[in-house]
Amino acid sequence: MPGVAVYARGKTWAYQVEADRHPLDGHRQRSYKGGFATEQVAWVAAVDAKKRLDAGRAPHAKKMHLHDFLEEWLETARPALKATSYASYRDLAEDYIYPTLGKRWLGEISVQVLNGFYRHLSESGRKKEDTNGRMYEYWSARREERRGLGPRPLQVAAACSVSRDAARAALMRYRRGRAAAPKPAGLSPKSVRNIHGLLHRALNDAVAWGYLFGNPAHHAVLPRAKVTNSNAVQVPWTIEELGRWLTFALEDRYSGLWALAATTGMRRSELAGIRRDLLDLDTELLVVADTRVVVDGRAEDSDGKTAAGRRTLSLDSFTVKHLRAYVGLIESERETLGNSYPDHGYLAVRPDGARLHPDTLTRRFNRIVDRAGVRRIRLHDVRHTYATLAKVRGVDPKMLSDRMGHANTAITLQTYTHHSTGKDRDLVRSVSEVIEKALDLAGSQ
Repeated sequence: MPGVAVYARGKTWAYQVEADRHPLDGHRQRSYKGGFATEQVAWVAAVDAKKRLDAGRAPHAKKMHLHDFLEEWLETARPALKATSYASYRDLAEDYIYPTLGKRWLGEISVQVLNGFYRHLSESGRKKEDTNGRMYEYWSARREERRGLGPRPLQVAAACSVSRDAARAALMRYRRGRAAAPKPAGLSPKSVRNIHGLLHRALNDAVAWGYLFGNPAHHAVLPRAKVTNSNAVQVPWTIEELGRWLTFALEDRYSGLWALAATTGMRRSELAGIRRDLLDLDTELLVVADTRVVVDGRAEDSDGKTAAGRRTLSLDSFTVKHLRAYVGLIESERETLGNSYPDHGYLAVRPDGARLHPDTLTRRFNRIVDRAGVRRIRLHDVRHTYATLAKVRGVDPKMLSDRMGHANTAITLQTYTHHSTGKDRDLVRSVSEVIEKALDLAGSQ
């Protein structure tokens, strides 16, 4: 049989199989395995191995289910992953991969299997319950109760099987006019891409470990995202909208943090992780180092999204003014509480000194947006607003990339190669002047 040889080795039998040379590098593709009790058993295994090798799969892949492999891979990769990445991978595997593909043999995961899996996810793959939609439906049907106050949080929690805190937060959203958008049956294109990214990375290691001959995810086809009004890219605020929001944000307890968000484009995790000893108000510099992220609902400290996230930012006088006021407020609270005030050195804190949960910043941001009456965007979109303002002002893309902590300059045209720390003063003043003018205009209306 061409490409197959079976022969005796002592008291056992062995085989060697060979396929055509690799189409790209020309290397011979062959494999050997021994230890078979009889010639017949060796021939059966050899023929199966030859078929697998010709199909581009490992000739004798480890016999294990995809579920078991991913469990092994997650534990092996865990020390090299950030806590947020590990939690995200684990949830994606448990929620979407295991229920559909978990019992498939690892060697059966082909390009065709993945293509069908991704189509299924896009069309009807949503697994998580739409508790927000259920609470909104319950509240809408009873919003006239108690003279227009609607149902109580305890009623919503019991009827919709959610926590009291979740029900209370939901009722606050609904009363401010934040309706719950219906969830489609399928996953969003971004979610499908995230699942594909997990499989691609894990199956790459399966090849490296000798479990597979090739990675089927290399050639899998992701469904095309349909551009509709519901999934169109969020348009950032105009300078007028930013000024209107800031008018109300600067009256908030965390005015210094909101000024930073508007004039630096810092991420939520970075705002929540600012350290007092890395802020120098006299030289108008802030070192962005640690971050505070959410893992399984809990706030945890992290070392930043990427290595580029650690950077030094120049601050403008407008931002420094509000940071001074905010730092002064914190110092007065520290003096009042004395020894009971936590000695952690972070700025995003409650009046008692306890550190803020990042989700608290989001909820507070949303409330300020509603008070200001501006178009509703995410807190992260303030970052996009800052980048858009900077681009419109014609700033250097590399400088903007460094300032925003992007991992590479491809995000901002991939032009230069050196960080521009300390050289961004003109950018700072330029954007700050525009924001202050908008703020004055909003205040005069």
